[in-house]
Amino acid sequence: MVEIAGYEIGIEQILSYISVGITIAASVIIAWIFRYLLRKSVMKKLPQYVYVPIEKLIFYGIIILGAITALRPLGFDLSGLLVAGGIVGIVIGFASQTVVANLLSGLFLFIDRPLKIGDAVKVEEGVEGRVVDISIFSTKIRKWDGCMIRVPNDKLFNNVILNFEGSPIRRVEFKIGISYSSDIEKAKKAILSIIEEHPFALVQPPPDIFVDDYGDSAIVLSVRCWAPSSVWFQTKKEIISKVKEALDKAGIEIPFPQRVVWLKKE
Repeated sequence: MVEIAGYEIGIEQILSYISVGITIAASVIIAWIFRYLLRKSVMKKLPQYVYVPIEKLIFYGIIILGAITALRPLGFDLSGLLVAGGIVGIVIGFASQTVVANLLSGLFLFIDRPLKIGDAVKVEEGVEGRVVDISIFSTKIRKWDGCMIRVPNDKLFNNVILNFEGSPIRRVEFKIGISYSSDIEKAKKAILSIIEEHPFALVQPPPDIFVDDYGDSAIVLSVRCWAPSSVWFQTKKEIISKVKEALDKAGIEIPFPQRVVWLKKE
């Protein structure tokens, strides 16, 4: 027996306290080692919003498990605490289903990668713009009018995502009408020359111009070509603008809507 501050403590009890201290210290050291290994091997492969929760879960989980293991020889029964914690966890779980759903959806979005920061996307009607941030719970999209919108990840994951820049190239497509008296081949050559002169219009896949419809007032030509996704909108604007000038120079008329009315004389 050893007397400390007026209390007699057995050797076995002192050894138990030392064992508890060593076990807790060891669990902290192991947790730090795991954190170091994670940061060396996994951190660079995952975005921060995915990596940070995983690191904290592993780090504090090891320390808590070490503390529970260390205190058991001293007679601390933590089973009741775990049961109570489990009940509280169930209550909190029901109250935070949306939070958990957003968390899991954020992880699934990282695995599936349907979008990334900088992509131009459309999620649903009225939610269209450029992705500026992806966090573990939500994704922020700056709409074309400059307004910022926050989309919960569970809603994003369960919705149809139209990614305008998911592919490196995108098709430019528009229709234009010419008069029935115009030379179709001449009109096609005039439009094709504008496409071939544009620096962002791709040679492969090749552009295509064809008669799409015979309308009431015009022969409708469908014009298609391909451009890099990052400059798609700029390319489309410039080609459409220059096509009008090319058709005017070629003497191709773009008619107004018109109707022929026959009057029958009784």
